Amino acid sequence: MTTRTLAVVSAGLSTPSSTRLLADRLTAATVAALRERGDDATVEVVELRTHARDLADHLVTGFANESLRAAIDTVVGADGLIAVTPVFSASYSGLFKTFFDVLDKESLTGTPVLLGATAGTARHSLVIEHAMRPLFAYLRAIPVPTGVFAASEDWAGAGGVDAELARRIDRAAGELADLVAGRPAQRRAADPFADVPSFEELLRGH
Repeated sequence: MTTRTLAVVSAGLSTPSSTRLLADRLTAATVAALRERGDDATVEVVELRTHARDLADHLVTGFANESLRAAIDTVVGADGLIAVTPVFSASYSGLFKTFFDVLDKESLTGTPVLLGATAGTARHSLVIEHAMRPLFAYLRAIPVPTGVFAASEDWAGAGGVDAELARRIDRAAGELADLVAGRPAQRRAADPFADVPSFEELLRGH
């Protein structure tokens, strides 16, 4: 049995929050799906609200303190990522975007990602498609086909979850588990083109 590492990024601002609740549901379903595929899983959660000041400092200094560096290393070193944000002004939250802004743009290349979002109304249900997928496409991650959006009314079913939301969670978790289970245990090989000199550097030699 191979042990996979899942990183969970939750950008909820309150305690408790529907964002963290969705993140926890997605995580539990993904761990269960990985076990069905013969893999074990360890989970590390990054609560972005605890790093809000650290992220602001990083933006103006260019350096991550020890706490934020540990969070970054957790995310970029994982075999799979679950990323969940509340919706602010029809998009992901500024805190969510800031965290992914401070990552090296190559650090999530090839990483399977399950995208989730929460809001008070279903009017924001397309936020995953029009805001989150382009962000992770830029980072060269691999978002699973099913994104999971949860509005306030989706938490009213049996066991606290609407039946349709529960089905979306299970489907998305299975898609993430398929991608993670199909990867090598080592996160990814070194980029063979990482040290190729730029065109300007090549010209300096002539």
